[in-house]
Amino acid sequence: MSFLDVNNLSFKYQEKPIFDGAEMRLFEGEHMVIVGPNGSGKTTLLNLLVKELTPDKGTINWLNTIKVGYLDQYARVDKQKLVRHYLLEVYEPLFNLEDKMNNYYQAIANGTSSNIEKELQYASEIQDTLLESDFYRIKSSLSNVIGGLGMEMDVLEHKIERLSSGMREKIILAKLLLKESDVLILDEPTNFLDVAHIEWLTKFLKAYEKTFIVVSHDEGFIKDISKVVIAIENTKLTRYKGDYQFYLDSRALRIEQHEKAYESQQREIKVKQTFVEKNLVRASTTRRAQSVRKALLKMEVIDKPIKPKKLRFWFPYSSDTGKEVLKVNDLVIGYHNQPLLNPFSFVIRKNTIAVITGHNGIGKSTLIKTIIEMIEPISGSYEWIDTARINYFSQELDIEDNLTAFEHLYYVMDVDNQKEVYTLLAQYGITYEQARRPLSSLSGGQQTKVRLALMHQYKSNVLILDEPTNHLDIQAKEALKKALLDYQGTIILVTHEKEFYQDLNAQVIDFEQV
Repeated sequence: MSFLDVNNLSFKYQEKPIFDGAEMRLFEGEHMVIVGPNGSGKTTLLNLLVKELTPDKGTINWLNTIKVGYLDQYARVDKQKLVRHYLLEVYEPLFNLEDKMNNYYQAIANGTSSNIEKELQYASEIQDTLLESDFYRIKSSLSNVIGGLGMEMDVLEHKIERLSSGMREKIILAKLLLKESDVLILDEPTNFLDVAHIEWLTKFLKAYEKTFIVVSHDEGFIKDISKVVIAIENTKLTRYKGDYQFYLDSRALRIEQHEKAYESQQREIKVKQTFVEKNLVRASTTRRAQSVRKALLKMEVIDKPIKPKKLRFWFPYSSDTGKEVLKVNDLVIGYHNQPLLNPFSFVIRKNTIAVITGHNGIGKSTLIKTIIEMIEPISGSYEWIDTARINYFSQELDIEDNLTAFEHLYYVMDVDNQKEVYTLLAQYGITYEQARRPLSSLSGGQQTKVRLALMHQYKSNVLILDEPTNHLDIQAKEALKKALLDYQGTIILVTHEKEFYQDLNAQVIDFEQV
């Protein structure tokens, strides 16, 4: 059964076509992933599917009875709520029914019931509804999801504002998983998950009996969960009825065939054009040359294969440091005098890549904010070498998203030649059109690229990067990895992607072992 039909979909942003005549279908029980480079329109497509955007042309039709749950990578929540209240909103109708049932029983017990027999029947019917809805397994379901995503049950008593950004993302995901929608739509669900919890989500989705659509740049994750792949290719949606490896193999074959067909046709065109040029003016061959020219005009020309532009990231180096760049002694970090970890000590030496790992909420970002003096330590000490010059990439967006990418760099670079700004952004994968759009309109991956480009403006000998790979596509991750390997200074990297740092020859500081 088809849950979703997308027909002749067209959508432009500032006259740039994102989709043009795109088609797709989603069938009951399908486990679908949507792939494409940063800025190709993956999040835009999801927003169109859930009616948060309106297509310029075409139709998007869901089966009438379908309930869709959507995890937006920019989801917002009321931070003043307790986590418990936020999550249990999922079951609010059932809790209301339970209250109603208890009121009937209370009235009967107190002798205030006007019709005992009828109210017993009503209460019994509600009881049946609660049993059918697995109401009495709510605590078990809640515990399973909370634990699976790497949180303790006591998180339920915290206000959302007290949670780290990664923990907030987990809470939003937990609520969506608890809803048990007919179709789950997840946009970058692994961005704030650690390896163990990505494994849990992978198992959850593989065993999921219903339907889902997932956007993710985590290749290992989508290889495990995909059964159908929709690739965004040149404003169209191409369906690959197989898993991610099938998509990779099929796409590679299509690209190879396209390149061969293009090259073969170009050779044919050149031969015919040469013949026309030589023979059109000769009386004896004019008719034949005219015939060949007509054939050329009628020929359906194969588009030139588009090869992705090579990205180049780099971080300017300032000057040398001494051997011990950062010394941490019995440091205790946390908020409101509440420690997140036991006291810990370590030393990061010159030219080292130090990777900070550990589950979300354990204190990785808190450590970074502590050592760059954004928050005070609870106790203990840390000491930077006096020659350290730090360039910092924050996990959270910390630039004005109403300005364009061009404006951000133009003000920072302080140059007269605007071409320099566009050239730099292009090296980070931001096109001229994207550079002139408000930052808020760019995809998560494009925003990350702009922020990395901003770092190019500051010479340093210490890089601090807090989850820089979130939202980045595979090509951009490779460019970032090369930039880190080329950097001459010391690097402190917070990441949950083991695949990203495992070949960096890094000093791993595992907070799980503290």
